[in-house]
Amino acid sequence: MAKKKQASPGKDDVYGQAAGAIGGLVTVFGILATIKDRLGLSWPATVLLTVGVLVGLGYLAWQIRTRILRLWAKDGRTETPSALRQESTAVVAADGLEAAVPAAEVHPQLTSALVTAGAIAKDQAIRADEVTIEQVKTGTVYDFLMPPGRTYADIERRLGQVAGVFGVTRLHLTLNRSSDNERRARLLVLDEPPFTRPFPSPNRQEIEAFDGVAFGRNVTGELAGVPTFDKASLLVGGMTQMGKTTLVNGLMTCLMIAYGEFDLYLLDGKFCGLTRFAKVAVRYEASDQPVVFESMVDELNARSERRYEKMSEAIRNRQPAPKFRPVFFIVDEAADFFANDGSNEGKEATRRISEKTRSLVAKCLESGISTVLLTQRPAQNAIPVMVRDQFLYRMCMYVASEGTAKVALGDTYFETVAPINPALLNPDIKGQGVLFANGRSTLIRGFNFEDEFVWDVVDEVSSLQQKVIEAAPESPLKKAIDLMREKGVEFMPTAELAPALGVTETNATEAGKKLAQLLGASSDKGAKGVRGYRLADLTAAHMSGS
Repeated sequence: MAKKKQASPGKDDVYGQAAGAIGGLVTVFGILATIKDRLGLSWPATVLLTVGVLVGLGYLAWQIRTRILRLWAKDGRTETPSALRQESTAVVAADGLEAAVPAAEVHPQLTSALVTAGAIAKDQAIRADEVTIEQVKTGTVYDFLMPPGRTYADIERRLGQVAGVFGVTRLHLTLNRSSDNERRARLLVLDEPPFTRPFPSPNRQEIEAFDGVAFGRNVTGELAGVPTFDKASLLVGGMTQMGKTTLVNGLMTCLMIAYGEFDLYLLDGKFCGLTRFAKVAVRYEASDQPVVFESMVDELNARSERRYEKMSEAIRNRQPAPKFRPVFFIVDEAADFFANDGSNEGKEATRRISEKTRSLVAKCLESGISTVLLTQRPAQNAIPVMVRDQFLYRMCMYVASEGTAKVALGDTYFETVAPINPALLNPDIKGQGVLFANGRSTLIRGFNFEDEFVWDVVDEVSSLQQKVIEAAPESPLKKAIDLMREKGVEFMPTAELAPALGVTETNATEAGKKLAQLLGASSDKGAKGVRGYRLADLTAAHMSGS
């Protein structure tokens, strides 16, 4: 039995649409015919008149709507961007359900900025009653809560995009977090590029009140730095004439104020960059020779080994760990000491120095010896990777490219939270740089103290050092220092110093060996090649202690 052929649904739709179109045309034609008969017009005139009337009515409706919206805006009811001008905004409540937030309670500027930047979702909003806006001398501070389900970190990861929405650069933004609520954020938007107007150098009271060691001022003018140099070292990189030496001079001044007593070893690759502090240094050298650098590294490694022996002995005897004086080894133009002439001997010397320096930076922190290296050539091969990787604190001043910045700040720096690109810094503003410490980036500008302020601090530290030496118990080393000071000499030959310390050996070689054992310091040659001891070396040996 044959099946009946059913009609196609598609064809039925076509028939229905055609019928509707025919009906519409008939209706329009009927309306036009009525108008034509009533007014006695021709067909073209009738069509034009009808179209003109419809256009006029449309324009009148648009004018009425525009006036109503303008009056509405004057009453303050349209504060949000068009994308957010709604009667309510859906946000995720704490229990996971959606709650309606009236448009009047939405903060329009922050909501629009964070939605556009991708820090919050389109169906989330910043509540106006959870926002505090404060005008500071450098810009505007927004203190607010993120929507439930979002945290401070959502903004931190997208600071560059947020800056773009505000119409500024990443350098104009600073974000601080709350210590009691992960949702709370404090966003500073600068009115002008950072450090456009210089801040004054701090006084002694400000430096003493700072909780840690100050490096400089941040973009709001507050002191910024690190909480401590205990078990930490610092690498500073940046192009020439960017203010590295001025920065480290300010840092040493703050170290002397913050720490009071510590031992300072200085290697001045610029020959005069660190001269202000030579008076209080255990050892000061102005040289660009790798052999000088190596000798200082050897001396500090040996000092570290002696300290580790004392720590081990304390542990074996179940005694408290000994406390050592902090030691800072500061090197300007450090890249010069890792260079070689391409010969096999030069390459071997570089390898040896690199390994010794790595050991110094990596292993000496536990014994209280910190290293600060500065280089104006933060190129890939300027400072060996094995050395660079050991630094906990890093700072980069202006450089020409992002790749160069990675050398100073670390290969993965731009994968960290809220990185700041040093290549975007203004090279005309000296002394500013990105400090990367404890996983956070801070834009700071170092201090440029007046010489009189630095000299006063140095003289005070020097006076304290002399009092320590004078109060020290009697020893051959102290006796030798006192003897040379009484005679007013800076150098004394071994043949003259040995008898004064009770060495009666007639053989000059043996007398020299016994004297060296008594003093525990290295001898040197005088102007005429006569071997003896310098007052500065004996004083340094006495100051260094252990």
